[in-house]
This record gives sequence, C-alpha cells and structure tokens, in this order.
Amino acid sequence: MRHYGQLGAAERQALFHREPADFDLESEVRTLGVALGATLYSPATRPRLVADIHKQTARGVVSMVLCLEDSISDAEVAGGEANLVRQLRRLHRESAPADLPLLFVRVRRPDQVTDLTDRLGPAVRLLAGFVLPKFTAATGYGYLEAVVEAEARCGRRLLAMPVLESPELMHLETRADRLADAARLLEKYRERVPALRIGVTDFCSVYGLRRGPDMTVYDVHPVASVIADVVNVFGRADGTGYTISGPVWEYFRTQPRMFQPQLRASPFRGRGDLRERLIEHDMDGLLQEIELDRANGLQGKTCIHPSHVAAVHALSVVSHEEYCDAVDILGAGPNGGGVLRSSYTNKMNEVKPHRSWAARTLLRSEVFGVAREGVDHVDLLEAGIR
Repeated sequence: MRHYGQLGAAERQALFHREPADFDLESEVRTLGVALGATLYSPATRPRLVADIHKQTARGVVSMVLCLEDSISDAEVAGGEANLVRQLRRLHRESAPADLPLLFVRVRRPDQVTDLTDRLGPAVRLLAGFVLPKFTAATGYGYLEAVVEAEARCGRRLLAMPVLESPELMHLETRADRLADAARLLEKYRERVPALRIGVTDFCSVYGLRRGPDMTVYDVHPVASVIADVVNVFGRADGTGYTISGPVWEYFRTQPRMFQPQLRASPFRGRGDLRERLIEHDMDGLLQEIELDRANGLQGKTCIHPSHVAAVHALSVVSHEEYCDAVDILGAGPNGGGVLRSSYTNKMNEVKPHRSWAARTLLRSEVFGVAREGVDHVDLLEAGIR
C-alpha cells in the first residue's frame, strides 16, 4: 500500500518530485507510525463493514480502526464482536492484506485481544494490531501482555497503539508522574508501538469542555497543556520518542461561523470552487488544526469522517522547499555545523539544531512523498478529494 495510490501514475508524476514509497504490515514500526496518516475510525457494528473498508481504500485511506469501545454502546459490544469477526473473515476470503489499509481493532478490555485473535483464526493476518484505550501504567500492562500473548497464538506480529485519555493525565497534580510511569512501561514494548494517540474528547470531558468548529484544540488551554506535556515526555528526538498522532476533529457539516474562515484567505484566494467545497465540509478549522499539530510535534490524525482524510494527507506531503532544506542539512554530515543558506534563499538552516527536524522530514518524505516545485498543498488536497 502507499499514499496517493488511488491516483493514476500520470497524475502522481505531475504532483510529486519523489512519489510516496510502498509500505506493508511488515514494515519497520517507525515507518508505520508515520505512514498511518489519517486514521479513520469506524464502529465495529456497521453491517457493511467489508464494503466500507473497500470504499475507503479506493479513496486513499491507508489506516483504519474498527472500534468496540466508545463509538458503540455497552449493549452493543457482543454484537459488535460477532459482526467484526464475521466481516473480517469474509474480507480475508476476498482480499489480500496488501490490498487493504492497516487495520486495527479498538478493544475495551485486555481479554478481548486474545479472544478476538482466537475467533478470527486465519483472518487475523489482516490485522495490524490493537488500539488500547484509557492507557496508563496501571491499565496498560494487561493490554500489552495480551497483545504479546495474542501474537504468540497467531504466529505473526501484532502492534499496539495506546490512547492517552485518562483523567489522571489531565489533572495537574498527577500528570507528570503518570506520564513518566507510562513511558517506563512502554519502553519495554517499544518495538510493537507504532504511535501513541491522544484522546482529547475524553480530556475535554473532565472539565465539561467542547471546542467549537471555529477553534482548534490548541485554543482550549487546559487540553493544549496536556498535549504539550505528552510531547515533552514521548516526542523527544533523542531516540526515546514515539510518533504521536494528532487528535480527532469532531465536525464534518456546515456550521455558522463566528470568525472569518481561513479558507477565504491565502493560499485559497483564487481557488473559488475548491474553497467553497471545503467550507461546505467545515474544513477550515481542520486545516488550521493540522498545521498546528505539525508545529507542536504531532503527525497524522484521528479521523471520524472520510472527508477529513484528504486534508490530513495533503498537509503531510513534504514540500519541495522542506525537502531541499532537509537534504542540505543532513548533507553536511554528522560532524558538520554552521549555518547554510536555504536553497530557496529565504531562511537560514543551522545544521546542528535543525538536524533532528531534517531527519524527521526525510522519513515523512519516504511515506508521503515530496511535492514537485510549484505544487502546493492546495493542489494535493484537490487531487485527494476528487
């Protein structure tokens, strides 16, 4: 699988200086964490789950979570499990893993991990792994050991994606200790953790908050402070860090605006048709939040609506300018230093401080590609939503 694989070869060549590379279930965990991109959540109770997966694959989705937790009611869990097993068995008969997105199952309890693995039988080969909710050091050990046991039972690698969303991570007096405890636990399982996810809806609920469509999560300061601390602990560039996924954007229908939308200004000026389509889908706030995710050290995003996927992927493609800067910085060698003038002659590239940024940028360029000179994120977004 690969990003923008839904486009024809000629269109990809027109858009990309370097096209996105292939990846699969056996790729390195570090690569998969970045490659997740827009991870689309779907309730496991959906009766047409197989058709949904095929439809979203054709639209460019490369990672999905089939959810048995908060997206369904307590009364639906048994039926959701049965539906999930039935649908994935059918999908296994009809499709090869290489033709499908990275599929994860979000469970409620550790015992579901091993139980579902056993019930799926050969169809478990379609799964990338499991999403572990309400993750803390206290709850996480049972989940992680269940994934290890499930892997032993089925004979293939299974990944684990913890979700940081518990109240003790929100509360100031317990946050630092609980994040440090979780970091110590995860270190033992590093090679099976492609990314950490942040449950901002749960964090908001601790204080009865909900951001509107004209605000990003970074405008909600109690939640933004938690994101900053998660990045501080888990996002370091010294080899101890993980990919941290951007939080969910909740809106997908037209809403009244309090403020002038970002889409009515540059770089969307003169792109009237596209601009109005994006406003119609309530994407102006989403685009702003994706940019702020990147600026704050997060990559990809949790998505609850297919219309969000193209925006996340378009803004994940490395621009030609970013790529040139990264290559120049890393080209100075591990012992290099000093300041280089950007190839675009509009900034300085300080070799030692910018080296970590450059390495991350080149990793992102491998899975999302590098845009051609003159191709911007609006061009990529337009290609992704056709």
